[in-house]
Amino acid sequence: MFPRANLALSTNTFLFSSDGSPFRRFDHRPDADSYCEALYPFCPTGDRDGRIPDMKDSDVISVYRLQTPVWEFKYGGLMGKFHIMHDAIGFSSSETGANFTMEWYELFQLGNCTFPHVRPEVYPPFWCNQGAACFYDGIDDLHWSQNGTLEKIAEITGNQFNAMAQWVQDDNRTGIYYETWTVRSDPGPNATVWFESYDCSQFVHRTFRKLTDLGAKLSSRSQTNYTKIYLYSGEPKYLGNDSAIFGQPALKNLAVDIRTFYHTFRPHQSFTDFTISLLEAYEKIVLDKSFYLYYNFEYWQLPMKFLM
Repeated sequence: MFPRANLALSTNTFLFSSDGSPFRRFDHRPDADSYCEALYPFCPTGDRDGRIPDMKDSDVISVYRLQTPVWEFKYGGLMGKFHIMHDAIGFSSSETGANFTMEWYELFQLGNCTFPHVRPEVYPPFWCNQGAACFYDGIDDLHWSQNGTLEKIAEITGNQFNAMAQWVQDDNRTGIYYETWTVRSDPGPNATVWFESYDCSQFVHRTFRKLTDLGAKLSSRSQTNYTKIYLYSGEPKYLGNDSAIFGQPALKNLAVDIRTFYHTFRPHQSFTDFTISLLEAYEKIVLDKSFYLYYNFEYWQLPMKFLM
């Protein structure tokens, strides 16, 4: 339904670089609201707070680049054929033989991080959009290598690993919200990036950059393609935060329009409702060339572009 001009999913090629994200940082991670429920529990076999065990200073830790198709557990390698990948990092201790996997993803699934719930009893749209690091025992070789990538890219010392682990704790406590969209002016190499995503691949970028800062030498046999979901837009228009938009009678029309826009993307729709919602989304995004983006607790209106 959506032409390439408005909604595009593609891959970017990165060498181990920083993300440069302007995403807002916080001084602590708040408790998740009980209204938010995950269909699949977050970090079921690991530490939900991202805590990482210490390694001996003398240990040598192998570092692995891990990629697998998104929703591989449900669709197998299907998403991999479209290069839609999930990213993680693996570690292996030479002294103990223990293996570990570290990844960053949504607490309440991707849909909840991309669109809010429109609740009758709560006037502002209600977001369940936290993301966090998960560290757990083992590397599922088959899971990562069968349809994706499992590649050793470095060896680090126990000291370097422990310093990285402390950084992960700080990063996990202060960077807490998942952002699906990357918003650019156009697909070209000199495009303006209006908003950067904050997702699993960005966590991998940050971690690789930190390891490099700690003295690690990262080397890959091939460039790494990371999945991005792009929106192409003219210069975004700032609208305000929840209290400014949904607490001011003068902005009632804007508040209603935002709620109506997000209601189109509500979960658990019947086939009939879903069909109607697709038509409504097409009218708003494609015909009216408008998209509401929630970023850093503020709303922006994107004048969508048609790229031929």
